[in-house]
Amino acid sequence: MVALEESQGRTRDQRSVFERYQDAAADAGELESPSFTVEVTTDGRPTDIEREEAEDVVIEQITSPFDPEHIDIDTRTTTVDLLLSRLRNEMIDLAPDFQRKAGIWTDGKQSRLIESLLLRIPIPSFYAAEKKDGSWAIVDGIQRLTSIARFVEPEAVGADPLKLTGLEYLRNFEGTGFANLSGKLQIRLRETEVVVHVIRRGTPEPVMFNVFARINTGGEPLTRQEIRHALISGRARTLLAELAETEEFRRATGYSVVGDRMADREMVLRFLAFRMTSPHAYKPGDFDAFLAEAMHQVNRLDGAEENRLRTEFLKAMLAAEEVFGPHAFRKYRRNQQRKSPINKALFEAVAVNLASLGDDEREVLGQTDVLDAFAELMEDVEFERAISVGTGDARKVRKRFDAVKELLETALSEGRSRAGQ
Repeated sequence: MVALEESQGRTRDQRSVFERYQDAAADAGELESPSFTVEVTTDGRPTDIEREEAEDVVIEQITSPFDPEHIDIDTRTTTVDLLLSRLRNEMIDLAPDFQRKAGIWTDGKQSRLIESLLLRIPIPSFYAAEKKDGSWAIVDGIQRLTSIARFVEPEAVGADPLKLTGLEYLRNFEGTGFANLSGKLQIRLRETEVVVHVIRRGTPEPVMFNVFARINTGGEPLTRQEIRHALISGRARTLLAELAETEEFRRATGYSVVGDRMADREMVLRFLAFRMTSPHAYKPGDFDAFLAEAMHQVNRLDGAEENRLRTEFLKAMLAAEEVFGPHAFRKYRRNQQRKSPINKALFEAVAVNLASLGDDEREVLGQTDVLDAFAELMEDVEFERAISVGTGDARKVRKRFDAVKELLETALSEGRSRAGQ
């Protein structure tokens, strides 16, 4: 097999993921090509979050085949007017806080979509999930539908009216609003036909996630957290946003987590998931389904449980900043100067373990040199892979949580000994 790989020019890189990152980083201190190591924003800029790698496989394996009978997708040809009617009657969920912050369409881009409709140029299909009450949760097409509503019926989305700008062909319509169009053009817009692919209610949630994960939206695939956010409404949506926007989280992550693809909310969700379900109770299977179930659990929390988790999260963030400094939630080697990107698997393992400690224990850790011991832990190849490759594997979940727990317990013991406790 090795000879075959070498003959095909695909010799396996034996270096750790961390070493490959360090070697690929630019001398000027910039992160390397975002397509390899770090996630990217909607406009292609590198973020400060390490991209998780899948397991090393030659051919993608289908581990959870679905019965085709469970996939119930209804393709409908409807009109703009009927979509707006659904919006008016609250039968469409646009997930109003579902915003790719850096990628929100400008007025110019929204105007060019309206221009396409006026020119009778077909626009991409919409994808939606049907809820129990018959309403639709729009998963792909939120920005398109919002743009149309802003121009035709802005009150339906609670937005300012859109005035056309930056048009490419219909330049004589510059500054025009819907009310300024002729009756003929208004009717043309309202009667424009669009295609909506609706996954019918009753379709198992894992099937929905799988289908939507395959959707490519304008060349930019939806992230798993974007899909979870669109499909699972309720308190979880707002709680994740609230915690991700706290000063404690932002300071602990060095103000470097870009939230336009909801990576920040996924990090918060991973913390909550493993505080509500012990890492040792995590069962082998679909990590995405585990996180989706965690959102449902958050929706079922009572006020006291939610406040407890919020407090634990904030205390964990404060402790992480105190204990690990600028290298919190990042891979680290001795004498390393440049910060590595945020690692989501490391984030959950460190944050959850810190949250399980008492206030006095976190105070002791803050006075102990934990970073040096962490650098030693990073020499463990098995641990390094547990936070880098196939991080949803149950064995790797247990490995990273147990290793971090042991690290903190050892540091606590040493700290107490020095303090004469």
